[in-house]
Amino acid sequence: MERDPFAPDAPDTQDVLDALDDPDCRTIIEHIDGAMTANDIADACDVPLSTTYRKLDLLSEASLLEEQVELRTDGRHTTRYILAFDEVRITLTEDNAIELIIEHREQSPEERLSELWSEVQKET
Repeated sequence: MERDPFAPDAPDTQDVLDALDDPDCRTIIEHIDGAMTANDIADACDVPLSTTYRKLDLLSEASLLEEQVELRTDGRHTTRYILAFDEVRITLTEDNAIELIIEHREQSPEERLSELWSEVQKET
């Protein structure tokens, strides 16, 4: 079976737990309304911008946020962040192992293209 190139990689369980345990990260999750810039998020959450960027990185690494690049004709692209999940479940398997399941929301074609563009920019 061929892997969907747009499917998110499974995050490290500890990354998800660390992000959800962080009060600033939880505040960001609670205040994100659609696609928002880091400045919008910092203002909405009353968190310093430098802290906001660190927390956005934590949430992105944990696959709880997606970065979208807004392409502009002037070449000054803007990054916006959106919630990437509908549900997070932590369960105990029969082998007493912790299993993390993140139910990702369905992406629109525009979101998928924006995510692909973000990945291309990271590689260059």
